[in-house]
Amino acid sequence: MHGQVYGPHDPSTPSASTAYLATLEGRLTADGCATRWEDWAGVPVLVGRRSDFRMRWMATKLHLFTVAAAVPEITVPVVEGFTEQVTKYAKDTKGGLPVGLQNGVGAFPVLVSDRVDPAAVRWAEERQRVRFACMTRPVVVDTSRPYVGMYRGKPALGRVYATYFIEKGSRYFYGP
Repeated sequence: MHGQVYGPHDPSTPSASTAYLATLEGRLTADGCATRWEDWAGVPVLVGRRSDFRMRWMATKLHLFTVAAAVPEITVPVVEGFTEQVTKYAKDTKGGLPVGLQNGVGAFPVLVSDRVDPAAVRWAEERQRVRFACMTRPVVVDTSRPYVGMYRGKPALGRVYATYFIEKGSRYFYGP
C-alpha cells in the first residue's frame, strides 16, 4: 500500500474527522489555495482551489480542486460516488476555456471517517482516474488508525503532472 500515517492523535476522540478537516484547510490555505465551505445535500464540504501554469506541462494551466468531507463510513461505492461528484463539480466550476484547450482539471476527492472498509482504501490507492483533460486522485482518510490512502504513482496518461500531484498530496494529506 502507498498510504501513510499522517500524524499523532487520539483516534477515540469523536472530533478526529473534524480536526483532520481543519488541519487540511490550514494546509490548503498555506499553499495558496482559496478555500470555502459548501453544503452538499446537508453535508459540510471543504473546497480548496488553485491554478498553476507550467511550460513543462506543454504550456498548460492546471486547475486543482481539493474537495473533502467527513462521512459516517467509507466503502467503495461511497468513494466512487463522491469521486464522480467531485469530478463533475470541478469541470463545471473551473471557468475559462473548456478543458483540453491548454488547460486541464485535477482533483483530490477526500473522504474522512473512523469507519473505513479496507477495499475502499485499496480502490483509492490502485490508480489515478483519468477522463479527457481531467485527472482525479481519490483520498481515503481513516482516522481510527490513522492512515491516508491515495495513489502516489506516475501513470502513463497524465504522467507530466504526476510529480505535481505527489507533491501536493504529500503536502496536503500527510504531515506532522
